[in-house]
This record gives sequence, C-alpha cells and structure tokens, in this order.
Amino acid sequence: MNDVVIYTTPYCPFCWRAKGLLEKKSVDYDEIDVSTDPEARRRMMERAGGHTVPQIFIGERHVGGCDELYELDFDGELDTLLGASA
Repeated sequence: MNDVVIYTTPYCPFCWRAKGLLEKKSVDYDEIDVSTDPEARRRMMERAGGHTVPQIFIGERHVGGCDELYELDFDGELDTLLGASA
C-alpha cells in the first residue's frame, strides 16, 4: 500500500472530511499539522505548490485537497491508487 500523507490544521472542516474518508477505508496516514509549525507549512507549500489545507499525497502523487480525494473515490480510482504498490 502506498504511504498517505495529509497536511492539516485542527480547525479545518475539509481536513476532517478527508481524514474521515481515509479512516472509512481503513487507510493509515501520516498527519502533519501545519497550524503551529511554520517550517512544516513551508515544506507543504514547496511540495504541493499551494498554501491551503488539506494537501494530500498518496505515495509521491499529489492528490490535491478534500474535493479531489472524494472525486477520486467517486470515480473508482482511489482504491487503486491506495493499493498501487501492494
């Protein structure tokens, strides 16, 4: 299974939704809270090219945010992407 990384803040409802979908699929993920860590936010922005949260990565692929994660699931691509290296 590919590693999943999600950059979040604790007060972001889109972060909650994205994490909820991953949890529903029993996906382990690494959560990086950028709300109080300027260096983590800088790394996120460098890696993702954006400053909003969530920013989600599956393996080396930048998925985008919550809407893009749900779109992948709706299109039936999320499970394949999550298991791509299994």
